[in-house]
Amino acid sequence: MATDVIIPVDLWEEDQEAALTAWLVSDGASVTEGMLIAEIMTAKVQHEIEAPTAGTIRLGRKVDDVVSKGDVIASIE
Repeated sequence: MATDVIIPVDLWEEDQEAALTAWLVSDGASVTEGMLIAEIMTAKVQHEIEAPTAGTIRLGRKVDDVVSKGDVIASIE
């Protein structure tokens, strides 16, 4: 069963969109729980996204995509 990688709803205070600025892993890579896997930027503030679990990651969004709180950006199998 896959686990979704979701932009946390409490990552920033305002209700604004962000940009996915970097993937720190490749599609199909093995990741461990807590590993930094992506960076997003909102209002010139960089936020890091960690893997919620270990497994093989499948990227669901591209660099420079606009994302919002609660969006699924990848899954880990």
